[in-house]
Amino acid sequence: MAFVLVPCSPSENMSSSKMKYLVTFINFDFTLDSEEEITEEEMDDAVDCALSNVWEADDEDDLVEQITCATGWCINSIDYEHVLS
Repeated sequence: MAFVLVPCSPSENMSSSKMKYLVTFINFDFTLDSEEEITEEEMDDAVDCALSNVWEADDEDDLVEQITCATGWCINSIDYEHVLS
């Protein structure tokens, strides 16, 4: 079974009411329900996706949802900074 990351980009529907976030640390839950294994490269790709973008979100919950949708992985923990325009 191959894992495919969704193209990594923050929301294109940017609203002026959304905050900008820069993820400084992220820990994903790479646990699989099957006996398949995820490669180190796939894990690195998900982390790189989260760390290499400035994300626009309504709040922390929305930020977590956007990153989960973009990477396909649930998040165990996240640290971020607000980006001022």
